[in-house]
Amino acid sequence: MTKVEIYTTMFCPFCHMAKALLREKGIDFAEIDVTMKPAERQDMAVRAEGRWTVPQIFIAGEGIGGCEELSALIQEGKFDRMMGLAEG
Repeated sequence: MTKVEIYTTMFCPFCHMAKALLREKGIDFAEIDVTMKPAERQDMAVRAEGRWTVPQIFIAGEGIGGCEELSALIQEGKFDRMMGLAEG
């Protein structure tokens, strides 16, 4: 299955929503909590092309953005194709 990584912080409501969306789809993901971890947050920002906000979600190593972008991909049916859950 395609690898999903999500950078989060402990008290971020958008992080919780993004994780819930992934769980609803039955997707396993690696969570990287950057709460109080400036080095890991810097690594996230580098991978996310300068974006410091959380969540930052990566599918197969490609940054897709945050919760709103994830939700849009799901609604448009693109997420299932990215994950190999649907043809197209």
